[in-house]
Amino acid sequence: MATTIQNPPTKNPKPEPEEEHVAGRQMSFFEHLEELRQRLIRSIFALLIGTGICFYFSDYIYGWLAKPLTDTLRSANLPDKLVYTNPIDPFNLYIKLSIVGGLFLASPYVLWQLWLFISPGLYRHEKRYVWPFVGLTSGLFIGGGLFAYKLAFPPALKFLVEFGRQFQPFITIDQYWRLVTTIIVGVGLVFELPVIILLLSIFGIVTPKFLLKNVRYAVLLTAVLAAAIAPTPDLATVFILWIPMVGLYIVSIGLSWIVYLQKKRARRHEQA
Repeated sequence: MATTIQNPPTKNPKPEPEEEHVAGRQMSFFEHLEELRQRLIRSIFALLIGTGICFYFSDYIYGWLAKPLTDTLRSANLPDKLVYTNPIDPFNLYIKLSIVGGLFLASPYVLWQLWLFISPGLYRHEKRYVWPFVGLTSGLFIGGGLFAYKLAFPPALKFLVEFGRQFQPFITIDQYWRLVTTIIVGVGLVFELPVIILLLSIFGIVTPKFLLKNVRYAVLLTAVLAAAIAPTPDLATVFILWIPMVGLYIVSIGLSWIVYLQKKRARRHEQA
């Protein structure tokens, strides 16, 4: 009696992304927690190293941060030294200054660790965005902080000092620190808008057509956001913050369009 031997099914030479994802070993819940713990520990170590470096140069960093205010006070013929009411205030200021500076300094490495944590859930063609993601995110964050320091903060300080010229300023280091960090860090986070839209485009949540269709609402929302984070109510400062936000939204549309074209090209290549 003849027996029939069936050949094993041939492996698809061009597996779909879903097949590659299923074929890979999936991590358990506790393995995800362990991975998250390792990424957090490495990020904390990077932040501590950055904080230590910034504390060593804290005098120079403070002088750099205080320059917009001291220049404004000198131009108004006012005393340019900030004051403190507690002997421990200068030391606390340098600690907080070092932590924020360390956050900026360690941000590329921390963002890289974030990408390494989420990358196992991505397909192979999506993982190639790691360096654009890290470079764009850290660059926009630092660039937003520099934009606030150079362009948005000085005119706001000038407006505030001139508005209260009939009074004697008594500015403490804590008050100035809260103001400058709120503006610099806040604008730095707002400048992450292209990265957020880029990620949403990669995951297919938004499309360039959707962004173009709702551009009028984006202009309105960015105007409200600029008015909310502006340190002064004058229109000049609001416009200084609002115009770059609109420009960032336009750049985001371009980035979303690039992702859309790459996905379309990849689908054609798979179907060929």
